[in-house]
Amino acid sequence: MYTIEQRLKTKQWDLILDELIDKGFAVVPDVVDEQECAQLLGEFKAEYRYRKTVVMERYRFGRGVYKYFHYPLPSILTELRENFYGYLMPLANRWMEVLKINVQFPQMHRDFIAQCKNNGQDKATALILGYGAGGFCAMHQDLYGEIFFPMQLVLFLDDIDTDYTGGEFILTENIPMAQSRTHVVKPKKGDIIVFTTNFRPVKGARGYYRVTMKHGVSTIHSGERHTLGLIFHDAKS
Repeated sequence: MYTIEQRLKTKQWDLILDELIDKGFAVVPDVVDEQECAQLLGEFKAEYRYRKTVVMERYRFGRGVYKYFHYPLPSILTELRENFYGYLMPLANRWMEVLKINVQFPQMHRDFIAQCKNNGQDKATALILGYGAGGFCAMHQDLYGEIFFPMQLVLFLDDIDTDYTGGEFILTENIPMAQSRTHVVKPKKGDIIVFTTNFRPVKGARGYYRVTMKHGVSTIHSGERHTLGLIFHDAKS
């Protein structure tokens, strides 16, 4: 079985990064295999793994449940965060540079996590999400504190149109002085979508400007949908 590092080396990173620049998101196919998805899905009910459980209806976030992992994370989640970070960090720094934001992300993910900890952000943000029929997730951003990485990941643990219907992944772009744009994405089991956490740069006639993005999930019509969110920064609470 190939490691996460070996699998990611086979991906077309020039195309993935170009898509992130052009659209603010990209699907990386076949990152996690069937057995690994099943193992992660099997842990959804293992409460000892989680520091916090949120019933979304209580806060008007949507309809479903999500659970934040404790540290230490399952090893596959650590491998995913650390290896994806290495590919995304140069682009993240480029985004900060063109937007004239005085932020530089370190080369290693562990050094970025140390920066979060020094800012009081020391809680794990990796989470697993579950929805049944009628479930959905309102449009939102995952920031958790002043320090945040401009991209994040979602791993899909079920197959759309087989294990559930509806439940498309939705992203919206809030473009200054223009109408918003919506993207609807249907990754399959084992795929990971990389997407903008807060804003990304877009080049206009007068230089670069910020386009703010949010993400959510459309209503599930039938079945059950589970995903795993991987955010590169940690949380204050």
